[in-house]
Formats: sequence, C-alpha cells, structure tokens
Amino acid sequence: MPSRHHEIADELRRKITAGGLKAGERLPSEAELADGYKVSTVTLRRALAVLQGEGLVDKIHGKGNFVRRRSRKTVYVGGWGTLDPWTAAEASLRVTVRSTTVQAHGHLTTLLKVPTGSPLAEFLCVSLEGDAPHGMAHIYIPSDLVPASVFDDESMCREAVSRFAVLGPPPATIRETVCARPPTPDETSALRISSASPVLAITRAATDTTGRIVEAAHLVFPGDRVDMVFTTHHTTDERQTQG
Repeated sequence: MPSRHHEIADELRRKITAGGLKAGERLPSEAELADGYKVSTVTLRRALAVLQGEGLVDKIHGKGNFVRRRSRKTVYVGGWGTLDPWTAAEASLRVTVRSTTVQAHGHLTTLLKVPTGSPLAEFLCVSLEGDAPHGMAHIYIPSDLVPASVFDDESMCREAVSRFAVLGPPPATIRETVCARPPTPDETSALRISSASPVLAITRAATDTTGRIVEAAHLVFPGDRVDMVFTTHHTTDERQTQG
C-alpha cells in the first residue's frame, strides 16, 4: 500500500499533467496543503520533495512552491563566448541590460589582473522567455577600454549583449572555466529557481594580443535551460613535420 505522501504526490502530479495546475502557478502554501490533505507539514513536504525530484515543482526560498515551466533550451557556444545567435535571436527571448561603474575588488582584481580600486564598467544582462529567466551574465570591462558613449547609446552593444558575447573588439584568446554547482541565494532569486536546482557557471576572460585582460564575465544558467557546445581542432606539431 503506497504511503500517504506518495498518494499526495500522485494527486498533485495528476493535477499538473492534466493542466489543473498550470506552468508557473504558485501552489497553495504548505500549511494550506497540509490542512487540505489532513496531514502534517512533514508528510506534505515529503510529497512535494517527490515532485521536486521529478522536476515538476520548484521550491523558491521565501516565495513558495511553483509548477515548473517547461522552457526550451538555448545553446551556449564555448570558445566563442556567446549564445548561439539562432536561439538567442528568437522572438520569444528578450534581454534586459543594466550598466554601472564599479571599482575592482576581491576576485575581480585577480580575474582582470588590475589593482584594487580600478574603475570598471559592469553590465548585468538577464535573458528571459516571457518572465522566465534563461540565464544571467555579469560582464566587466576596464573603463579605459569601454567603447565611446556605450552608456548613452545602448543599441551600440545590443546585438552582442543579446548573445552574452564579448562586448569589445574581437579578442586574441578567450579562456572559459565551466562548472556545475548549487546556485547562490542571489542566483536562486534572480533566476527564479530552487536552491536544489544545479546551475552551469562560466567564468570567461578575454585577452588581447599583448596579453592584457580586456574583459571578464561571470555567466550562470539553470542546468535545465541551456546546452553547451564546445568544438576542438586538432593542431599539428610543426616540429614533427619538419626534417
């Protein structure tokens, strides 16, 4: 005989799959659900944990439990430092951009190899489908390298920003470090995901021909909303082909 929390999970699952609870809809509070099913909140939370594990429900700290949206995926092209232009340009996606000036400190001084207090331009970009975030990027550029009037004419970098691409001139090299990890509290709020949902995080550094770091970025994507594609090229060792 199934346990009570599995029975509750089965009933809520049927409501979700039948459309009685729609994507993005907030479920009643845990106390209300527990009272309605005449069980303890512990039992009710076990039922919700089943649905969270199946990817049907997201628990967002301080906001409640929500039916997960079935968002399509975008594609991040590694090595080029950009969202795939075909997926990024679809009409259903939009990007919000906020720019400001900050001073380098902590990890930014190490990432950009600049002294503490150096002025940086910061761009916060969030890609959304409807009201569902697909990813976010913090992009940093030394102030002396920011294109003229970029703060006054956002359209100058609109195409690049919409793809989370490097905003300045094409760099000589791009180095990306990718990891899967739990989201930070700020990321769970900005991306509207559960603290139990893994994210894919990229730290990107673009370097010019002199070896100077001309731009650095932190990009974060919910793990179920992005595919990452990396292409490698075989290079021949010239020393082996000579002689």
